[in-house]
Amino acid sequence: MSVYTYKTKGTCSKAIMVELDGRTIKHVAFEGGCNGNLSGISKLVEGMDIDFVISRFAGNTCGPRPTSCPDQLAHALKEAYEAEAKA
Repeated sequence: MSVYTYKTKGTCSKAIMVELDGRTIKHVAFEGGCNGNLSGISKLVEGMDIDFVISRFAGNTCGPRPTSCPDQLAHALKEAYEAEAKA
């Protein structure tokens, strides 16, 4: 297991650090953004299957933006899993 860093696009948060154990989320941390909401999301998703979280968060928007921190987390989980599978 290693920590994967995803640079966010179009959100207040700047990056998301993801640690997986296979398809299970071990740890998530956001850099920047709304600390209370994002730390809550991080705690909520730990121990969950990535497919469940991706299905719930993908496509969520924030105000007029075409993305959101949860949507960016879905992208980060996909990329982290693909990177881990290649390693």
